[in-house]
Amino acid sequence: MTEGGDSQEKLVEGTLLSHLIELRNRLLRSFIATGIVSIPCLYFANDLFAWITLPLRQRLPEGASMIATSVVAPFMTPFKLGLMAAVFFAMPYLLYQLWAFVAPGLYRHERRFALPLLVSSVLLFYSGAAFAYFVVFPVMFQFFVSTTPAGVAMMTDMSQYLDFVMLLFFAFGLAFEIPIATVLLAKTGLVSVEALGARRGMVLLGIFIVAAFLTPPDPVSQTLMAIPMYLLYEGGILLARLLLRNAPVRVVEDEESDAQST
Repeated sequence: MTEGGDSQEKLVEGTLLSHLIELRNRLLRSFIATGIVSIPCLYFANDLFAWITLPLRQRLPEGASMIATSVVAPFMTPFKLGLMAAVFFAMPYLLYQLWAFVAPGLYRHERRFALPLLVSSVLLFYSGAAFAYFVVFPVMFQFFVSTTPAGVAMMTDMSQYLDFVMLLFFAFGLAFEIPIATVLLAKTGLVSVEALGARRGMVLLGIFIVAAFLTPPDPVSQTLMAIPMYLLYEGGILLARLLLRNAPVRVVEDEESDAQST
């Protein structure tokens, strides 16, 4: 093997090693941050559980309450919620660590485009979770309680309730990411903005089908998810038109400036 080949191989190995060390440091910081945030979340785990069950408890019939069908559920369920809440609250910092690891390998125009999308995706996910708690849960639980057959006492298991609402939080958080997905589809050229607008009917049908799978089998919660999803789809088309109007010119200018700087 030539001397130039040896030096090139050493350069590749050194670059790979530096990336692995950087990845390890980012992951370590993420675990430490999540651990720090989990301390108050676990301390107030019972209060968090009381808050997250409030939309159902306020609508239960008089004298009804939630139940625990397992011996360890009164401890493990709030503990599980505390860990989930820690990841939820630490998510901006976790995504920042991901961004800090990826950003050095991006062009200037890619960083300019990706950073706003990253921030917007975090805000939209939190907005989706807030929409589920403050808008969907009260209407949905009121519907469930009002349709309980006569002679049936509604007593919800606390573990099953937590799994149920966590699934809905995640589903609505992802549903609110539709504008980001729409912009990315247009940005990468997989689908044009005109095609996204022309297929509104198919998209609306698909949204109602997806909402039927992600929500309980009732028309109320399905509609409460489908309508915001479609409005966000329209917002994503509008945002894509605004962001990509002069995109090709900007990309060329940025690549030329990057080439001159190197």
